[in-house]
Amino acid sequence: MDLRTRAAALAPELVALRRELHRHPELGLDLPRTQRVVLEALAGHGVELGTGRGLSSVVGVVRGARPGPTVLLRADMDALPITELTGLPYAADNGAMHACGHDLHVAGLVGATRLLADRRDRIAGSVVVMFQPGEESGGGAVHMLDEGLLEVTGEHPVAAYGLHVVPGPAGTFTTRPGAVMAGASVLEITVRGRGGHGSTPQQAVDPVPALAQIILALQDLAAHRFPPRAPVVISVTVLSAGQASNIINDTATLRATVRTVARDSIDVLRAELPGLVGGIAAAHRCTAEIDLRVGYPVTVNDDDLARRSLAVLGELFGADRAVRRDHPLMASEDFSYVLERVPGAFLLLGATPPGLDPDTAEFNHSPRAVFDDAVLADGAAALAALALSHVGAR
Repeated sequence: MDLRTRAAALAPELVALRRELHRHPELGLDLPRTQRVVLEALAGHGVELGTGRGLSSVVGVVRGARPGPTVLLRADMDALPITELTGLPYAADNGAMHACGHDLHVAGLVGATRLLADRRDRIAGSVVVMFQPGEESGGGAVHMLDEGLLEVTGEHPVAAYGLHVVPGPAGTFTTRPGAVMAGASVLEITVRGRGGHGSTPQQAVDPVPALAQIILALQDLAAHRFPPRAPVVISVTVLSAGQASNIINDTATLRATVRTVARDSIDVLRAELPGLVGGIAAAHRCTAEIDLRVGYPVTVNDDDLARRSLAVLGELFGADRAVRRDHPLMASEDFSYVLERVPGAFLLLGATPPGLDPDTAEFNHSPRAVFDDAVLADGAAALAALALSHVGAR
């Protein structure tokens, strides 16, 4: 039975698993219920299973009948602190939500693991499956790497693959050589003036106008200092400056997310921001403090393995469903830490339900985001095929 046929036979189980996970989302690094569901779904299928010491991770090994290389496949398991507004019959009601599709990732990797376990006698090598908590926050990938993820078979993996659902034509896979998702950093700027009464601004040094000018200048910096092939996105998401309408506060603060696709963009920002921000603050008789903290690195695919993954999936599903992306996605991903240690590729899978326009469907992290679990069988077959392209015959 070929991969797609066997995956289609598994589809009802995978859909049920996904909906069970969706109904009961968990946050961060501690996902005991999710971990238990994964262990139960893989029990009895000949997979060597282990759990994390400091987090609710699951690591499985499908060990082939003959020696050979090790390949790594990954799914993230945690949800987001969002109250779900989808109206789905299996919607969560505990104040958390799988708004980024990690429930589909888990079910898809369970399916891929079972497909691979069915073919152990045809595998020359091993496949490590990585079920990771704490992708949205908590640095789950780093914890798993520190706990020895890459040494579980005694062989360092030769390739690593991950898959993420996004709005898009259902069942279409996309990726690209090089940067495929952005790095994420946090920028905090505090402008300091001198407080006073709101009725007499001339007797105070108001930091708010300075901060307003800085916000506009940040947008100009992002638009004009970086080339189109390596864009930078700066989104100011938090503003704070006092609590009463009749008080000019001493300080005003912004926080922003900074997305970059070139590794040297942060260096440019570190060099440019002091002069830009400091100059604007000084023009308003204020001072400014800048804190730029690098978060997730850029997710960078191995060029050869990105092209190889599109070829493998094009052969399996047809060339029209394995498409090279023109540009990186500006969201970020902590699979980037794995790809810093192992060559590999991260792929995006379109999962917009029928009746919705992929171009206008709610994006990941929306309380109204919905994903079509009809893509689960193809996601499972895709991950299995990518692994088998290194360790066995499809």
